[in-house]
Amino acid sequence: MKPFWRLDCRYFIGDRPCKFKRVCEGCNQYDPMGHRILIVKLAAIGDVLRTTPLLTGLKRAHPRSHITWVVDRDAQPLLENNPYIDRLLPFDFASLLPLEAETFDLVIGLEKEPRGAAIVSRVKAKVKRGFGLGPEGNPFPLNPSSEYAFFLGLADELKFHQNQKTYPELIFEIAELDYRGDEYLLFLSPEDEAWAEKFARKARLKKGDRVVGLNTGAGAVFANKAWTEEGYLELIRKLKKKTGTKILLLGGPEERARNRRILKKAKGAVIDTGCDNTLGQFTALIQLCDTVVTGDTTALHLAIGLKKNVVALFGPTCAQEIELYGRGEKILSPVSCAPCYRRKCDASPTCMEAIAAGEVMKKIKGQNPK
Repeated sequence: MKPFWRLDCRYFIGDRPCKFKRVCEGCNQYDPMGHRILIVKLAAIGDVLRTTPLLTGLKRAHPRSHITWVVDRDAQPLLENNPYIDRLLPFDFASLLPLEAETFDLVIGLEKEPRGAAIVSRVKAKVKRGFGLGPEGNPFPLNPSSEYAFFLGLADELKFHQNQKTYPELIFEIAELDYRGDEYLLFLSPEDEAWAEKFARKARLKKGDRVVGLNTGAGAVFANKAWTEEGYLELIRKLKKKTGTKILLLGGPEERARNRRILKKAKGAVIDTGCDNTLGQFTALIQLCDTVVTGDTTALHLAIGLKKNVVALFGPTCAQEIELYGRGEKILSPVSCAPCYRRKCDASPTCMEAIAAGEVMKKIKGQNPK
């Protein structure tokens, strides 16, 4: 008798028994994949996270579906605990080679750079939306609904001044899905939650404290994306006058020297969270906060994903693309040349120097801690 396999079962592995330890024939756990979907969104970390609302829209449109997501290893931890993703593949040769043998019902490519767009162009699919790679080696829109987002990256006037669509609205438009204010999907691991609880005990954070997180960095790709050290120090002086307020100083490896200087000048007014935490631990630290003050960077998207109050500071980047879901305040630099997305800047004062600590403090006071 010929063996019986269900290759379309979401539990089928092939080189070993599935988790139910049963052969396919007669198995009552058979669960067909249904609509096979591939998402290609590799980087950056914040952009990967703010793409997760798309998962809700896809499951709404295709309740029985199997979703594969290709992502850079740096951003992979943000998606590892996501129950909407059936298969998570890092961007490497071993993971991507098998994709060329597969066929998908829908591929959504959200990378305009060649490496991501190339995956979309090479993979076989009944329907492709987003961006692929043309024979000239340049990305191009695959469907009419992707043309606006494509043009947005080419026309400064449209991006900086005319566009009012948020990033979630743009990606839902690209995917031809109905956007219903769907939120980021971010899930902490039990290990990272336990680590943060231990940190909170050590830092003597108590129930009833208002915890404000200050994220001092914002990457170095665009000039002046981070707020100034002087701005944060002035804000710390204002915050420490508020009874019951605890201040967490947040940052990554690139902020080590900057945070050391702030800690020295703040003279015990802030709690150092360290600059060598894993992405999961950093996320769990943000979970401890009631309010997060940050530039347009990864910490902003983590705070949004954790449904925290945020005060987001914008200089060279576009505030209108950020969806805060009614839980935050945006402070836009008053200088006339912002936003600009410049890599270098000789302006004085810079766009972020023009943001006053008093204005930030006013926004914090206006938020109700949870």
